[in-house]
Amino acid sequence: MLATAGRPPDDPGRWAIELKWDGIRAIVRSAGGECRFFSRNGRDISGSFPELVAALGSVLDGRDVLADGEIVAPDRATGAPSFARLQRRMHVADPKPDLLREFPVEYLAFDVLEVDGDPVMGSPYLARREHLDTLGLSGPRVRTPPFWSDIDAATMLTTASEHGLEGIVSKLVTSAYRPGTRSPAWIKTALRRTTEAIVAGWLPGAGRFSTTFGSVVLGAHDDAGRLVHIGNVGTGWTMSDRRTLQARLDRLARSDSPFDIDPPKPVARVAHWVTPSIVADIEYREASRDGLRHPSWRGIRIDKTPDDVKWPV
Repeated sequence: MLATAGRPPDDPGRWAIELKWDGIRAIVRSAGGECRFFSRNGRDISGSFPELVAALGSVLDGRDVLADGEIVAPDRATGAPSFARLQRRMHVADPKPDLLREFPVEYLAFDVLEVDGDPVMGSPYLARREHLDTLGLSGPRVRTPPFWSDIDAATMLTTASEHGLEGIVSKLVTSAYRPGTRSPAWIKTALRRTTEAIVAGWLPGAGRFSTTFGSVVLGAHDDAGRLVHIGNVGTGWTMSDRRTLQARLDRLARSDSPFDIDPPKPVARVAHWVTPSIVADIEYREASRDGLRHPSWRGIRIDKTPDDVKWPV
């Protein structure tokens, strides 16, 4: 179940508010004493997070459960989820002990779909949260984050901002869980704007970036489903990250533009095109008909597919 973007409803009591976590969405399936994690696009990501598999297995102790939540990597100084730190883990299929120690992760379980084989998706939000509490998901690697139904949204947004969090999610307390649906019963309100974008190509760099790209060409699908240009991003990488991404772009090289509508001529004249298979996470100031203003690269998403990427709102 997905949230729609918008202003939070000002109606405490009818809506519960959760904090918005800056990580990757993951469903966990515990069955027959085995736990597996799956990303939003159905990919089994258990191997990337072995400590979470072990932690959930220990806490659930053989119970059959299907839960929904977020994998996060806390910042060492503030404790707030850091997408940059999570990037160091999400692309490693078999992390070594040193990486596990340097970049620990947690699973924040905020909803439950089945308990001991019984579906609870049709139950109201508050009833599902009660089921979740009975699971006792509390430990060094897994926990159930709180929700508030008696505090106004403005106060919660201020709290999220003070703690360096991404924003809030308002959830109708009577709402059922609708898998695969982007529902108005869940409303996400972000403090900073982020979006997914498809990597369509790259532009040559100059100076110290002459051996890699200068910027990456971004695309998204418009309302008609066409892949269109939404801007270029040139910041957000270390030099090592640039070299790693350049090697991947080289492997995806193609001779023609992947766009369904021609990008601006200054871009088309010098761009090196790639197969549009990488989904990037981008922070930006605002979106206009001309694309993103002041975009910055945050990382590559493994939980989204190019088909998921729409024009930012």
